[in-house]
Amino acid sequence: MSTEQPPAPAAGSAPGVDRPLDLAGIGIGPFNLSLAALAHGVPALRTAFYEQRPAFHWHPGLLIDGATIQVPFLADLVTLADPGSPWTFLQYLKAHERLFPFYVAERFHIERAEYDAYCRWVSEQLPGLHFDHRVDAVRWDHEYELFEIDFTRPGGPGDDAHAPHPTGADEEGRALGRAYARNIVLGVGTEPYVPEPLRPLADAPNVPVLHSCDYLEHRERLLATGHVTVIGSGQSGAEVFLDLLRHRPLGAEGLHWLARTPSFAPMEYSKLGLEQFSPDYTRYFHTLPEPVRDQLLPRQWQLYKGIAHETLDAIHHELYRRALHSDGWPGTVLTPGVTVRTAGRIAAARLELHLEHTEQGTRARHTTEAVVLATGYRERRVDTLLAALDPYVRRDASERPRVDADHRLVLDPMIKGSVYVQNAERHTHGVGTPDLGLAAWRSAVILNSLLAEPAYQLPSRTAFTAFGLQPSGRCGTVIGGPHLPDQRTTLAPTRT
Repeated sequence: MSTEQPPAPAAGSAPGVDRPLDLAGIGIGPFNLSLAALAHGVPALRTAFYEQRPAFHWHPGLLIDGATIQVPFLADLVTLADPGSPWTFLQYLKAHERLFPFYVAERFHIERAEYDAYCRWVSEQLPGLHFDHRVDAVRWDHEYELFEIDFTRPGGPGDDAHAPHPTGADEEGRALGRAYARNIVLGVGTEPYVPEPLRPLADAPNVPVLHSCDYLEHRERLLATGHVTVIGSGQSGAEVFLDLLRHRPLGAEGLHWLARTPSFAPMEYSKLGLEQFSPDYTRYFHTLPEPVRDQLLPRQWQLYKGIAHETLDAIHHELYRRALHSDGWPGTVLTPGVTVRTAGRIAAARLELHLEHTEQGTRARHTTEAVVLATGYRERRVDTLLAALDPYVRRDASERPRVDADHRLVLDPMIKGSVYVQNAERHTHGVGTPDLGLAAWRSAVILNSLLAEPAYQLPSRTAFTAFGLQPSGRCGTVIGGPHLPDQRTTLAPTRT
Protein backbone atom coordinates (compact mmCIF):
# COMPACT_ATOMS: atom_id res chain seq x y z
CA MET A 1 0.00 0.00 0.00
CA SER A 2 1.21 3.48 -0.78
CA THR A 3 2.07 5.43 2.36
CA GLU A 4 2.90 8.74 0.70
CA GLN A 5 0.54 11.53 1.70
CA PRO A 6 -1.28 13.42 -1.06
CA PRO A 7 0.06 16.92 -1.63
CA ALA A 8 -1.81 19.91 -0.32
CA PRO A 9 -4.29 21.61 -2.66
CA ALA A 10 -2.59 23.80 -5.24
CA ALA A 11 -2.84 27.54 -4.83
CA GLY A 12 -3.39 30.09 -7.58
CA SER A 13 -5.64 30.12 -10.57
CA ALA A 14 -6.16 27.78 -13.50
CA PRO A 15 -7.17 29.69 -16.65
CA GLY A 16 -9.51 28.08 -19.14
CA VAL A 17 -11.56 26.03 -16.68
CA ASP A 18 -14.88 27.63 -17.52
CA ARG A 19 -15.72 24.92 -20.10
CA PRO A 20 -13.88 21.77 -19.07
CA LEU A 21 -14.31 18.45 -20.80
CA ASP A 22 -16.61 15.95 -19.14
CA LEU A 23 -14.29 13.16 -20.24
CA ALA A 24 -10.78 13.20 -21.70
CA GLY A 25 -9.42 10.02 -23.24
CA ILE A 26 -5.71 9.25 -23.33
CA GLY A 27 -4.86 6.88 -26.16
CA ILE A 28 -6.94 5.99 -29.23
CA GLY A 29 -6.88 2.26 -29.75
CA PRO A 30 -9.99 0.16 -30.41
CA PHE A 31 -11.27 0.51 -26.84
CA ASN A 32 -11.10 4.28 -26.53
CA LEU A 33 -12.27 4.57 -30.13
CA SER A 34 -15.32 2.56 -29.09
CA LEU A 35 -15.86 4.91 -26.16
CA ALA A 36 -15.51 7.97 -28.40
CA ALA A 37 -17.98 6.54 -30.92
CA LEU A 38 -20.63 5.82 -28.25
CA ALA A 39 -19.97 9.17 -26.55
CA HIS A 40 -20.72 10.84 -29.89
CA GLY A 41 -24.31 9.71 -29.40
CA VAL A 42 -24.58 11.49 -26.02
CA PRO A 43 -24.89 15.25 -26.69
CA ALA A 44 -24.80 16.02 -22.96
CA LEU A 45 -21.15 14.94 -22.74
CA ARG A 46 -18.22 17.05 -23.91
CA THR A 47 -15.32 14.74 -24.76
CA ALA A 48 -11.93 14.74 -26.43
CA PHE A 49 -9.41 11.95 -27.04
CA TYR A 50 -5.66 12.29 -27.50
CA GLU A 51 -3.21 9.93 -29.24
CA GLN A 52 0.53 10.38 -29.83
CA ARG A 53 0.53 8.46 -33.13
CA PRO A 54 -0.31 10.45 -36.28
CA ALA A 55 -3.18 8.12 -37.26
CA PHE A 56 -5.04 4.99 -36.17
CA HIS A 57 -3.27 1.69 -36.79
CA TRP A 58 -4.10 -1.64 -35.17
CA HIS A 59 -1.16 -4.10 -34.94
CA PRO A 60 0.12 -3.21 -38.43
CA GLY A 61 2.96 -5.75 -38.17
CA LEU A 62 0.47 -8.63 -37.90
CA LEU A 63 -1.95 -7.77 -40.69
CA ILE A 64 -0.92 -10.95 -42.46
CA ASP A 65 -2.86 -11.67 -45.63
CA GLY A 66 -5.85 -13.84 -44.74
CA ALA A 67 -5.46 -13.58 -40.94
CA THR A 68 -8.81 -12.99 -39.24
CA ILE A 69 -9.82 -11.52 -35.91
CA GLN A 70 -10.98 -14.11 -33.37
CA VAL A 71 -14.35 -12.53 -32.62
CA PRO A 72 -17.40 -12.16 -34.91
CA PHE A 73 -17.88 -8.92 -36.83
CA LEU A 74 -20.69 -7.99 -34.40
CA ALA A 75 -17.90 -7.29 -31.90
CA ASP A 76 -17.22 -3.99 -33.61
CA LEU A 77 -16.85 -0.67 -31.80
CA VAL A 78 -20.53 -0.09 -30.99
CA THR A 79 -23.02 -2.76 -32.14
CA LEU A 80 -23.37 -4.75 -28.90
CA ALA A 81 -24.36 -1.54 -27.08
CA ASP A 82 -26.02 0.43 -29.89
CA PRO A 83 -26.76 -1.48 -33.12
CA GLY A 84 -28.36 1.68 -34.56
CA SER A 85 -25.14 3.70 -34.30
CA PRO A 86 -23.70 5.33 -37.44
CA TRP A 87 -20.34 3.77 -36.52
CA THR A 88 -21.15 0.06 -36.89
CA PHE A 89 -19.16 -2.26 -39.14
CA LEU A 90 -22.24 -2.68 -41.34
CA GLN A 91 -22.41 1.11 -41.78
CA TYR A 92 -18.76 0.99 -42.85
CA LEU A 93 -19.58 -1.67 -45.44
CA LYS A 94 -22.53 0.38 -46.67
CA ALA A 95 -20.35 3.47 -47.03
CA HIS A 96 -17.90 1.45 -49.14
CA GLU A 97 -20.64 -0.29 -51.17
CA ARG A 98 -19.66 -3.74 -49.90
CA LEU A 99 -22.83 -4.77 -48.05
CA PHE A 100 -24.01 -7.20 -50.73
CA PRO A 101 -20.59 -8.81 -51.33
CA PHE A 102 -20.25 -9.25 -47.55
CA TYR A 103 -23.74 -10.76 -47.39
CA VAL A 104 -22.88 -13.25 -50.14
CA ALA A 105 -19.47 -14.05 -48.62
CA GLU A 106 -21.10 -15.14 -45.31
CA ARG A 107 -17.98 -14.15 -43.38
CA PHE A 108 -18.68 -14.11 -39.65
CA HIS A 109 -14.99 -13.53 -38.81
CA ILE A 110 -13.48 -10.72 -40.85
CA GLU A 111 -9.85 -10.25 -41.78
CA ARG A 112 -7.65 -8.21 -39.48
CA ALA A 113 -6.83 -5.83 -42.31
CA GLU A 114 -10.52 -5.06 -42.80
CA TYR A 115 -11.06 -4.52 -39.06
CA ASP A 116 -8.12 -2.10 -39.10
CA ALA A 117 -9.59 -0.29 -42.12
CA TYR A 118 -13.00 -0.08 -40.42
CA CYS A 119 -11.52 1.46 -37.26
CA ARG A 120 -9.50 3.90 -39.33
CA TRP A 121 -12.68 4.91 -41.21
CA VAL A 122 -14.35 5.71 -37.88
CA SER A 123 -11.30 7.57 -36.58
CA GLU A 124 -11.11 9.77 -39.70
CA GLN A 125 -14.74 10.89 -39.43
CA LEU A 126 -15.47 10.97 -35.72
CA PRO A 127 -15.08 14.45 -34.19
CA GLY A 128 -13.14 15.05 -31.01
CA LEU A 129 -10.15 12.83 -31.83
CA HIS A 130 -6.73 14.47 -31.66
CA PHE A 131 -3.93 12.44 -33.22
CA ASP A 132 -0.27 13.47 -32.97
CA HIS A 133 -0.98 14.76 -29.46
CA ARG A 134 1.30 13.23 -26.84
CA VAL A 135 -0.04 13.47 -23.29
CA ASP A 136 2.89 14.11 -20.96
CA ALA A 137 1.34 14.49 -17.51
CA VAL A 138 -1.97 14.40 -15.66
CA ARG A 139 -2.57 16.26 -12.39
CA TRP A 140 -5.52 17.01 -10.15
CA ASP A 141 -6.29 20.65 -9.43
CA HIS A 142 -7.81 20.70 -5.94
CA GLU A 143 -9.04 24.27 -6.16
CA TYR A 144 -11.05 23.83 -9.35
CA GLU A 145 -11.65 20.09 -8.89
CA LEU A 146 -10.50 19.26 -12.40
CA PHE A 147 -7.81 17.16 -14.04
CA GLU A 148 -5.06 19.12 -15.80
CA ILE A 149 -3.77 17.33 -18.90
CA ASP A 150 -0.51 18.55 -20.39
CA PHE A 151 0.36 17.51 -23.93
CA THR A 152 2.63 18.38 -26.83
CA ARG A 153 1.40 18.72 -30.38
CA PRO A 154 2.53 19.97 -33.78
CA GLY A 155 1.83 23.49 -35.01
CA GLY A 156 1.83 26.86 -33.33
CA PRO A 157 0.28 27.80 -30.00
CA GLY A 158 -3.46 28.26 -29.89
CA ASP A 159 -4.44 26.02 -32.82
CA ASP A 160 -6.17 23.40 -30.69
CA ALA A 161 -9.75 23.78 -29.48
CA HIS A 162 -8.98 21.99 -26.24
CA ALA A 163 -5.81 23.92 -25.47
CA PRO A 164 -7.03 27.51 -25.37
CA HIS A 165 -4.15 28.50 -23.11
CA PRO A 166 -0.89 27.28 -24.67
CA THR A 167 2.11 27.10 -22.39
CA GLY A 168 4.92 27.51 -24.96
CA ALA A 169 7.00 25.09 -27.02
CA ASP A 170 9.40 22.25 -26.25
CA GLU A 171 12.96 21.77 -27.48
CA GLU A 172 11.71 20.11 -30.70
CA GLY A 173 9.49 23.06 -31.59
CA ARG A 174 6.27 21.25 -30.78
CA ALA A 175 3.60 23.36 -29.11
CA LEU A 176 2.71 22.69 -25.51
CA GLY A 177 -0.98 22.58 -24.65
CA ARG A 178 -3.23 21.95 -21.67
CA ALA A 179 -6.76 20.63 -21.38
CA TYR A 180 -9.04 20.38 -18.35
CA ALA A 181 -11.46 17.57 -17.65
CA ARG A 182 -13.77 16.38 -14.91
CA ASN A 183 -12.91 12.75 -15.67
CA ILE A 184 -10.30 10.88 -17.68
CA VAL A 185 -10.05 7.43 -19.23
CA LEU A 186 -6.80 5.62 -19.91
CA GLY A 187 -6.73 3.59 -23.09
CA VAL A 188 -3.01 3.57 -23.79
CA GLY A 189 -3.03 -0.09 -24.76
CA THR A 190 -0.31 -2.68 -24.32
CA GLU A 191 3.31 -3.00 -25.37
CA PRO A 192 5.23 -5.99 -26.76
CA TYR A 193 6.62 -8.34 -24.13
CA VAL A 194 10.12 -9.76 -24.58
CA PRO A 195 11.19 -12.50 -22.11
CA GLU A 196 14.20 -11.58 -19.97
CA PRO A 197 16.64 -14.17 -21.45
CA LEU A 198 16.08 -12.75 -24.95
CA ARG A 199 15.98 -9.07 -24.08
CA PRO A 200 19.70 -8.33 -24.66
CA LEU A 201 19.51 -9.82 -28.17
CA ALA A 202 16.23 -8.06 -28.99
CA ASP A 203 17.66 -4.73 -27.84
CA ALA A 204 20.95 -5.10 -29.71
CA PRO A 205 21.17 -3.38 -33.12
CA ASN A 206 21.30 -5.52 -36.26
CA VAL A 207 20.51 -8.76 -34.43
CA PRO A 208 17.65 -10.71 -36.09
CA VAL A 209 15.58 -11.14 -32.91
CA LEU A 210 12.27 -9.32 -33.25
CA HIS A 211 8.82 -9.27 -31.74
CA SER A 212 5.94 -10.52 -33.87
CA CYS A 213 4.43 -7.00 -33.79
CA ASP A 214 7.14 -6.09 -36.34
CA TYR A 215 6.81 -9.26 -38.40
CA LEU A 216 5.58 -7.80 -41.70
CA GLU A 217 8.31 -5.16 -41.70
CA HIS A 218 10.96 -7.93 -41.66
CA ARG A 219 9.05 -10.66 -43.50
CA GLU A 220 11.05 -10.65 -46.73
CA ARG A 221 14.33 -10.82 -44.84
CA LEU A 222 13.03 -13.71 -42.74
CA LEU A 223 11.91 -15.60 -45.85
CA ALA A 224 15.46 -15.29 -47.21
CA THR A 225 17.06 -16.47 -43.95
CA GLY A 226 18.27 -20.07 -43.82
CA HIS A 227 16.74 -21.00 -40.45
CA VAL A 228 14.08 -19.20 -38.42
CA THR A 229 12.75 -20.01 -34.94
CA VAL A 230 9.32 -18.85 -33.81
CA ILE A 231 8.71 -18.68 -30.04
CA GLY A 232 5.17 -18.52 -28.64
CA SER A 233 2.14 -20.79 -28.52
CA GLY A 234 -0.64 -18.28 -29.17
CA GLN A 235 -2.47 -17.16 -32.28
CA SER A 236 0.26 -14.74 -33.39
CA GLY A 237 2.94 -17.42 -33.18
CA ALA A 238 0.78 -19.83 -35.17
CA GLU A 239 0.05 -17.23 -37.86
CA VAL A 240 3.70 -16.27 -38.24
CA PHE A 241 4.77 -19.93 -38.42
CA LEU A 242 2.07 -20.71 -41.00
CA ASP A 243 2.95 -17.71 -43.16
CA LEU A 244 6.65 -18.61 -43.17
CA LEU A 245 5.85 -22.26 -43.82
CA ARG A 246 3.69 -21.49 -46.84
CA HIS A 247 6.36 -19.35 -48.49
CA ARG A 248 9.57 -21.29 -47.89
CA PRO A 249 11.08 -23.91 -50.23
CA LEU A 250 9.58 -27.40 -50.27
CA GLY A 251 11.79 -29.78 -48.32
CA ALA A 252 14.05 -26.98 -47.10
CA GLU A 253 11.71 -25.13 -44.76
CA GLY A 254 14.25 -24.49 -42.00
CA LEU A 255 11.63 -23.68 -39.35
CA HIS A 256 11.45 -24.43 -35.64
CA TRP A 257 8.44 -23.56 -33.46
CA LEU A 258 8.92 -23.49 -29.67
CA ALA A 259 6.30 -22.98 -26.96
CA ARG A 260 6.13 -23.04 -23.18
CA THR A 261 2.66 -24.57 -23.09
CA PRO A 262 2.47 -28.39 -22.90
CA SER A 263 0.85 -28.50 -26.35
CA PHE A 264 -0.11 -26.32 -29.30
CA ALA A 265 -3.59 -26.08 -27.89
CA PRO A 266 -6.77 -24.81 -29.51
CA MET A 267 -8.56 -21.82 -28.11
CA GLU A 268 -11.68 -22.61 -26.10
CA TYR A 269 -14.50 -21.91 -28.53
CA SER A 270 -17.43 -23.91 -27.26
CA LYS A 271 -20.59 -21.86 -26.89
CA LEU A 272 -20.86 -22.23 -23.12
CA GLY A 273 -17.13 -21.68 -22.81
CA LEU A 274 -17.47 -18.39 -24.65
CA GLU A 275 -19.90 -17.19 -21.98
CA GLN A 276 -16.81 -16.44 -19.90
CA PHE A 277 -16.43 -13.45 -22.21
CA SER A 278 -19.85 -12.12 -21.22
CA PRO A 279 -20.73 -9.18 -18.97
CA ASP A 280 -22.26 -11.71 -16.54
CA TYR A 281 -18.91 -13.44 -16.06
CA THR A 282 -17.07 -10.12 -15.82
CA ARG A 283 -19.35 -9.05 -12.97
CA TYR A 284 -18.99 -12.45 -11.30
CA PHE A 285 -15.19 -12.37 -11.54
CA HIS A 286 -15.06 -8.87 -10.05
CA THR A 287 -16.88 -10.05 -6.91
CA LEU A 288 -14.41 -12.86 -6.20
CA PRO A 289 -11.77 -12.40 -3.48
CA GLU A 290 -8.43 -11.18 -4.75
CA PRO A 291 -6.54 -14.46 -4.00
CA VAL A 292 -9.19 -16.46 -5.88
CA ARG A 293 -8.93 -14.18 -8.92
CA ASP A 294 -5.15 -14.50 -8.94
CA GLN A 295 -5.34 -18.31 -8.83
CA LEU A 296 -8.04 -18.44 -11.49
CA LEU A 297 -6.45 -16.33 -14.25
CA PRO A 298 -3.42 -18.57 -15.02
CA ARG A 299 -5.71 -21.60 -15.31
CA GLN A 300 -7.79 -19.85 -17.99
CA TRP A 301 -4.94 -19.38 -20.49
CA GLN A 302 -6.68 -21.47 -23.14
CA LEU A 303 -9.57 -19.01 -23.21
CA TYR A 304 -7.41 -16.25 -24.66
CA LYS A 305 -3.95 -17.65 -25.42
CA GLY A 306 -4.94 -20.70 -27.47
CA ILE A 307 -4.93 -21.01 -31.25
CA ALA A 308 -7.94 -20.94 -33.55
CA HIS A 309 -8.97 -24.40 -34.76
CA GLU A 310 -8.83 -23.20 -38.36
CA THR A 311 -5.20 -22.07 -37.98
CA LEU A 312 -4.15 -25.37 -36.43
CA ASP A 313 -5.91 -27.24 -39.22
CA ALA A 314 -4.18 -25.09 -41.85
CA ILE A 315 -0.74 -25.73 -40.31
CA HIS A 316 -1.30 -29.49 -40.21
CA HIS A 317 -2.64 -29.47 -43.77
CA GLU A 318 0.40 -27.58 -45.04
CA LEU A 319 2.80 -29.91 -43.20
CA TYR A 320 0.99 -32.97 -44.60
CA ARG A 321 1.01 -31.52 -48.12
CA ARG A 322 4.75 -30.93 -47.91
CA ALA A 323 5.37 -34.44 -46.57
CA LEU A 324 3.33 -35.83 -49.45
CA HIS A 325 5.23 -33.94 -52.15
CA SER A 326 8.77 -34.36 -50.83
CA ASP A 327 11.04 -37.30 -50.11
CA GLY A 328 10.46 -37.19 -46.36
CA TRP A 329 9.20 -35.13 -43.49
CA PRO A 330 9.27 -31.36 -44.01
CA GLY A 331 12.20 -29.44 -42.56
CA THR A 332 10.27 -28.25 -39.53
CA VAL A 333 10.33 -29.00 -35.81
CA LEU A 334 7.43 -28.16 -33.49
CA THR A 335 8.32 -28.48 -29.80
CA PRO A 336 5.94 -27.50 -26.98
CA GLY A 337 6.74 -27.63 -23.26
CA VAL A 338 10.03 -25.75 -23.69
CA THR A 339 11.46 -22.66 -21.99
CA VAL A 340 14.44 -20.55 -23.06
CA ARG A 341 16.95 -20.32 -20.21
CA THR A 342 19.57 -18.15 -21.87
CA ALA A 343 20.41 -16.90 -25.36
CA GLY A 344 23.39 -15.41 -27.16
CA ARG A 345 25.30 -15.01 -30.42
CA ILE A 346 27.85 -17.65 -31.40
CA ALA A 347 28.84 -16.25 -34.79
CA ALA A 348 28.12 -13.29 -36.99
CA ALA A 349 25.00 -14.92 -38.40
CA ARG A 350 24.01 -17.52 -35.80
CA LEU A 351 22.17 -17.43 -32.50
CA GLU A 352 22.16 -20.04 -29.74
CA LEU A 353 19.23 -20.69 -27.42
CA HIS A 354 19.65 -22.80 -24.29
CA LEU A 355 16.42 -24.74 -23.87
CA GLU A 356 14.87 -26.74 -21.04
CA HIS A 357 12.03 -29.20 -21.45
CA THR A 358 9.62 -28.77 -18.55
CA GLU A 359 8.28 -32.33 -18.39
CA GLN A 360 11.46 -34.24 -19.26
CA GLY A 361 13.75 -32.04 -17.21
CA THR A 362 16.24 -32.19 -20.10
CA ARG A 363 18.30 -29.38 -21.60
CA ALA A 364 19.64 -28.74 -25.09
CA ARG A 365 21.29 -26.08 -27.25
CA HIS A 366 19.43 -24.83 -30.27
CA THR A 367 21.06 -22.83 -33.06
CA THR A 368 19.20 -20.64 -35.50
CA GLU A 369 19.70 -17.58 -37.68
CA ALA A 370 16.67 -15.51 -36.68
CA VAL A 371 14.05 -15.48 -33.93
CA VAL A 372 10.48 -14.19 -34.01
CA LEU A 373 9.08 -13.63 -30.53
CA ALA A 374 5.31 -14.18 -30.49
CA THR A 375 5.42 -13.73 -26.73
CA GLY A 376 2.43 -11.47 -26.29
CA TYR A 377 1.91 -8.08 -24.73
CA ARG A 378 1.88 -6.49 -21.30
CA GLU A 379 -0.04 -3.50 -19.99
CA ARG A 380 1.77 -0.30 -20.93
CA ARG A 381 3.30 1.42 -17.91
CA VAL A 382 1.89 4.84 -17.08
CA ASP A 383 4.03 5.60 -14.02
CA THR A 384 5.43 8.84 -15.45
CA LEU A 385 2.13 9.95 -16.94
CA LEU A 386 0.23 9.48 -13.68
CA ALA A 387 3.08 10.25 -11.27
CA ALA A 388 1.18 13.18 -9.74
CA LEU A 389 -1.86 10.98 -9.09
CA ASP A 390 0.02 7.98 -7.68
CA PRO A 391 -0.38 9.02 -4.00
CA TYR A 392 -4.15 8.96 -4.45
CA VAL A 393 -4.43 5.51 -6.06
CA ARG A 394 -5.64 2.74 -3.73
CA ARG A 395 -3.86 -0.57 -4.28
CA ASP A 396 -4.43 -4.23 -3.53
CA ALA A 397 -2.16 -6.63 -1.64
CA SER A 398 0.03 -7.02 -4.74
CA GLU A 399 0.37 -3.24 -5.21
CA ARG A 400 -1.88 -3.25 -8.27
CA PRO A 401 -4.47 -0.48 -8.65
CA ARG A 402 -7.90 -1.38 -7.33
CA VAL A 403 -10.62 -1.00 -9.99
CA ASP A 404 -14.32 -0.80 -9.21
CA ALA A 405 -17.18 -2.46 -11.12
CA ASP A 406 -17.51 0.56 -13.44
CA HIS A 407 -13.83 0.30 -14.50
CA ARG A 408 -12.76 3.24 -12.33
CA LEU A 409 -9.57 3.37 -10.33
CA VAL A 410 -10.34 3.49 -6.62
CA LEU A 411 -8.95 6.84 -5.53
CA ASP A 412 -8.58 8.85 -2.36
CA PRO A 413 -11.85 10.77 -1.66
CA MET A 414 -9.88 14.02 -2.10
CA ILE A 415 -10.08 13.36 -5.87
CA LYS A 416 -13.61 14.19 -6.95
CA GLY A 417 -13.14 13.15 -10.58
CA SER A 418 -12.88 9.61 -11.92
CA VAL A 419 -10.03 7.83 -13.70
CA TYR A 420 -11.33 4.99 -15.87
CA VAL A 421 -9.15 2.28 -17.38
CA GLN A 422 -9.56 0.19 -20.52
CA ASN A 423 -7.58 -3.05 -20.92
CA ALA A 424 -5.67 -2.51 -17.69
CA GLU A 425 -7.96 -4.40 -15.30
CA ARG A 426 -7.51 -8.10 -16.03
CA HIS A 427 -6.64 -8.67 -12.37
CA THR A 428 -10.04 -7.30 -11.32
CA HIS A 429 -12.33 -8.02 -14.31
CA GLY A 430 -10.92 -11.24 -15.77
CA VAL A 431 -10.08 -12.74 -19.14
CA GLY A 432 -12.59 -10.62 -21.05
CA THR A 433 -10.62 -7.43 -20.34
CA PRO A 434 -8.63 -7.42 -23.63
CA ASP A 435 -11.41 -9.04 -25.66
CA LEU A 436 -12.88 -6.92 -28.46
CA GLY A 437 -16.30 -8.49 -27.84
CA LEU A 438 -16.68 -6.59 -24.56
CA ALA A 439 -15.49 -3.23 -25.90
CA ALA A 440 -18.91 -1.69 -26.61
CA TRP A 441 -20.42 -2.97 -23.38
CA ARG A 442 -17.56 -1.61 -21.26
CA SER A 443 -17.73 1.75 -23.06
CA ALA A 444 -21.46 1.95 -22.34
CA VAL A 445 -20.87 1.09 -18.67
CA ILE A 446 -18.35 3.92 -18.41
CA LEU A 447 -20.61 6.44 -20.12
CA ASN A 448 -23.65 5.45 -18.06
CA SER A 449 -21.67 5.92 -14.84
CA LEU A 450 -21.01 9.55 -15.85
CA LEU A 451 -24.67 10.42 -16.35
CA ALA A 452 -27.62 10.94 -14.04
CA GLU A 453 -29.73 8.78 -16.40
CA PRO A 454 -28.19 5.94 -18.45
CA ALA A 455 -27.60 6.75 -22.10
CA TYR A 456 -27.49 3.08 -23.08
CA GLN A 457 -29.87 0.39 -21.92
CA LEU A 458 -27.72 -2.62 -21.10
CA PRO A 459 -29.09 -6.15 -20.72
CA SER A 460 -29.69 -7.45 -17.22
CA ARG A 461 -28.57 -10.92 -18.23
CA THR A 462 -26.13 -12.00 -20.95
CA ALA A 463 -25.36 -15.69 -20.35
CA PHE A 464 -27.24 -18.94 -19.82
CA THR A 465 -24.59 -19.92 -17.25
CA ALA A 466 -25.10 -18.78 -13.68
CA PHE A 467 -21.55 -18.38 -12.43
CA GLY A 468 -22.25 -18.44 -8.71
CA LEU A 469 -24.83 -19.23 -6.07
CA GLN A 470 -25.26 -15.55 -5.26
CA PRO A 471 -26.01 -12.65 -7.64
CA SER A 472 -22.93 -10.93 -9.04
CA GLY A 473 -23.23 -7.16 -8.90
CA ARG A 474 -26.24 -5.14 -9.95
CA CYS A 475 -27.52 -7.47 -12.67
CA GLY A 476 -26.56 -10.92 -11.41
CA THR A 477 -28.55 -14.11 -11.80
CA VAL A 478 -29.73 -15.88 -8.67
CA ILE A 479 -29.77 -19.65 -8.44
CA GLY A 480 -33.09 -20.98 -7.18
CA GLY A 481 -35.35 -18.31 -8.69
CA PRO A 482 -39.11 -18.73 -9.08
CA HIS A 483 -38.67 -21.11 -12.03
CA LEU A 484 -36.78 -23.62 -9.87
CA PRO A 485 -38.04 -25.69 -6.94
CA ASP A 486 -36.92 -24.62 -3.50
CA GLN A 487 -34.05 -26.94 -2.67
CA ARG A 488 -34.82 -26.57 1.03
CA THR A 489 -38.33 -28.08 0.73
CA THR A 490 -38.71 -31.32 2.67
CA LEU A 491 -38.80 -34.25 0.27
CA ALA A 492 -41.50 -36.93 0.42
CA PRO A 493 -40.35 -40.19 2.00
CA THR A 494 -39.24 -42.89 -0.44
CA ARG A 495 -38.84 -46.66 -0.15
CA THR A 496 -35.33 -47.96 0.38
